Amino acid sequence: MVELKEQVYKIVVYYGNFIDTPKLGALRVRESCALGVSFASDKDSGTIVFIKEGSKDPLKDALEYDPSVTLRDIKVFDLTDPTGQRFMFPGFIDTHIHSSQYPNCGIFGNSTLLDWLETYTFPLEASLNDLEIANTVYSKVIERTLKCGTTTAVYYTTIDTESAKLMGTLCSKLGQRALVGKVCMDQNGPEYYVESTKDSLDGCKDMVSFFENDLNDDKVLPILTPRFAPTCSRELLHDLGTLASQKDLHVQTHLSENTAEISWVKSLFPECSSYTDVYNQAGLLSRKTVLAHCIHLSEDEEDLIKTTGSGISHCPVSNSSLTSGECRVRHLLEKDISIGLGSDVSGGYSPSILVAARHAHLTSRHLAMKCSNEKEKDNTKLSVAECLYLGTMGGASVIDLQDRIGSFEVGKQFDAQLINLSTADSNVDIFEWQRLGDLRKFNNITQPPKINIDGIISKWFFNGDDRNVQCTWVAGHMVNSRQELF
Repeated sequence: MVELKEQVYKIVVYYGNFIDTPKLGALRVRESCALGVSFASDKDSGTIVFIKEGSKDPLKDALEYDPSVTLRDIKVFDLTDPTGQRFMFPGFIDTHIHSSQYPNCGIFGNSTLLDWLETYTFPLEASLNDLEIANTVYSKVIERTLKCGTTTAVYYTTIDTESAKLMGTLCSKLGQRALVGKVCMDQNGPEYYVESTKDSLDGCKDMVSFFENDLNDDKVLPILTPRFAPTCSRELLHDLGTLASQKDLHVQTHLSENTAEISWVKSLFPECSSYTDVYNQAGLLSRKTVLAHCIHLSEDEEDLIKTTGSGISHCPVSNSSLTSGECRVRHLLEKDISIGLGSDVSGGYSPSILVAARHAHLTSRHLAMKCSNEKEKDNTKLSVAECLYLGTMGGASVIDLQDRIGSFEVGKQFDAQLINLSTADSNVDIFEWQRLGDLRKFNNITQPPKINIDGIISKWFFNGDDRNVQCTWVAGHMVNSRQELF
C-alpha cells in the first residue's frame, strides 16, 4: 500500500492526458484517461493495473477494476487540462551518465576525448574515494536528474568499490531506478588512478554481492563497467565477461567514440578484427550490454552488435562537445539495433535527456545535409516522436527492461513525469488562441491558428526544461515535486 498524507491507499488513479511513444515514430495520445496504479501487495506495488481512455468517472473505474476495495482505499489525482498544457509522459531513461563527473558539467575546454580524460576526468574521479565528497556529488546528480524527469539512469561511478556501493545506496534511498557500476581499469591510467586486475575483479564481485544481498532493492541493479578497452587488460576483460555470463549481469562500456581511440585499440589488440570484436572475444556482448557512442562502426561491427543483441547509447551532446563525430542513428535503427539516449555527463554538459533528445534531432539534420539526394536526406532525419522514443522505450530496450518500463501499459511499473507547460517560470509560451480548448472568437479579423497536440509536444521538446517537470514518479512513488498535487 502507498501512504499519502497519513492515509494508506491500495489504488492510486491518475486522471488526465497520457502521452507516450510505444513504437518508433508513434506518438500515442490518450485523452481523459484514467490510469490505476496498485499498491495492494508488495508483489505488484507500483504496477499499472488498468488504463481507461475517455473515462468519465475514474473513481468508478477503480471500483470496477477491484470490487473488493472501498472508497477509502482509492486516491484519485485529477490532472485534467482542456488546454493540453499538462500531460503525463513516461520517465526518461539515461543509458549513459558518469555520476562521478557531475561537478565537471560544462567543463571540457578545447579538448578531444583522450586529452579531456587526462586533464579533467581522472583527477575528479580519483577524489571520490573520499566518501564524504562522493556523497555530496552523488546526491546532487540523483536529485538533478530526477528534476529533469529521469526515472532510470545507467551510472558509471569510479574504480573505488565503496563509492559504487554508496551510489547504489543513494539511488535506493532517493527512489531512482538505476544500474550502477564500479569502473574497471587495470592499465593505461594515471599512476594515482589505476588498479590491479585482481582488485578490479574482486571489487566487482563485492559490489554485485552488496547489491544482491545487502541493498536488496530490485530497482537498483549492478552493472559491470570496463571503462573502455584501452584501460582494461585482456585478462580483466575476459574475467568480466565470465562473471557477466555466470550471473547474467548487465555490462556497460564505451565503443568507437573517437578515431584516435579506435587506432589505439587496434594497436593494443591486434589479434581482434575490430574494436567491437575486442568485447565480443571477451564475452561481454549480450542483450544486457550498453555500448556508448558507436560513432565510427564498420558494417561488420554493426552486424556483430545486432547478432549479440547489444544496445547502443547515443550521446549526441558529448559527441559534439568533444568533436567526436555524428552517430548514424537512422542507419543503425534500420538494422534493428536497440538505441537509447545518454546524457554522457560530463562530456555532455547537461544531465537532461530532453536536451539529449533535442541534440539527437539536430545531429540527424546535420547528417541529412551531407546526403546526396532528397530521399536519403528525408530518411536520415529523426522526428520529434522518434527522438522521444529513444529517450523512453528505446532506452528501456537497450537495458533489456522494455517489458517493465518505457511506456504506459498494464503490467508495467508506473515510472512517469507530469509535464506542465503553464508553470509560472516556464520557458514555453503557448498563446491563448493556440490552446486546444480555447474557442475564443476574433471580431472582423482572421483568427490566429490553433495548434494540435503534436504542436504542443513540439513546443515542449524544443523549449521545455526541468521547470516543466511538475512531479516525477518511480514505481508509483513520487520522488520529485515542484509543488503539491491538489
